[in-house]
Parts: sequence; structure tokens; C-alpha cells
Amino acid sequence: MKAADIKKGNVVEHDGKVWQIRDIERSSPQGRGGNVTFRFTMYAVPGGQKLDLSLRADDDLKETELTRRAVSYSYKDGEAFVFMDSEDYTQYTLDASAIGDASGYLVDGIEGCYVQLIDDAPVALQLPQNVTLEVIETAPELKGATATKRPKPARLSTGIEILVPEYISTGEKVMVNTTTGEFAGRA
Repeated sequence: MKAADIKKGNVVEHDGKVWQIRDIERSSPQGRGGNVTFRFTMYAVPGGQKLDLSLRADDDLKETELTRRAVSYSYKDGEAFVFMDSEDYTQYTLDASAIGDASGYLVDGIEGCYVQLIDDAPVALQLPQNVTLEVIETAPELKGATATKRPKPARLSTGIEILVPEYISTGEKVMVNTTTGEFAGRA
């Protein structure tokens, strides 16, 4: 697979290890004749070790065969998270290092999650694009401040903090983009 064809979430093999692409930066030179360079931020699967790798557009990376299973979040068992397969009710356990920052978006009843498997062993979690979370703490709305578009911090039911518009109040449900961690609208 050419470096220019790789997308976020792809799983590749590099130096005998399996890596998941989490972020891609593309830089193109200003002068003529320069090559486009891609800088990949990758995390080891399993394990979570971080690696930054720069490649030219024509360089190759080997894509790894990965199976995705639709799951629903069941419960947290110590430092591990347990998911149940939506079709055959198989339970998959992922530890906190495999989940990473995604743990801030896991709530009971979340749908659209996928566990990624390599050789039938769970290695990573893929979240839906948006999740609905409840605002448990935020500053009250300032009356008459509707002309300004200042965001304010809000703590959500899972413990994460995001910036929300001023009209959002405590107790409301909001949608959060899991890719950027930003407010995506009222739920």
C-alpha cells in the first residue's frame, strides 16, 4: 500500500510490528521537483507504544489483515473494558492502554462501536463518529450575551471536558465528535 493511500485508522506492518495510524500530516515542498512527505503518528497494536514515521508518497507499507466486529459496551472490569459482540454475544476484553483516550466516550448503551481483531485477538476499539453525553457541570448562561460566540468549558458524564456554546446548560445532552473531541450539537 502506497503511503499516499493510507488513511486514519488503517493498520499496517512496519519493522515486524503492527501499528494503527492515528494521525497523518501531509507536507508538500514549495519548490519544483520536491516530493510530498507524509508524517504518520502510529500506535503499536497491542501495547499503545507511539511511533512517528515520515515517508514519501511512493513509499510502501504493508497493510495488515484486520477483522472488525460490531460490539456494544458492557462494563468496566478493573482497568479493562468488556464489550459484547452484537451477533454471537462473544465477550471481548480490552485493557485501558488499548482503549486510550476513547474511554472518555464510553457510556452504557453506546452503539456503533467496533472491536478490531488480529488472529481472533482483540487489539483496538473503533468508536462511532459522534457520541451523546450528558453535561454534568458548566457555568450558567450569561443573559444578553447571545451576540457573542464564546465557548465555555463543560464537564461531561464520563469525566472529560470539552468547550460548548454559552446556551448549553447543566443536565443537557450533547453530541461530541470522537475524532476531534469537540462539541457537535445538541442531542
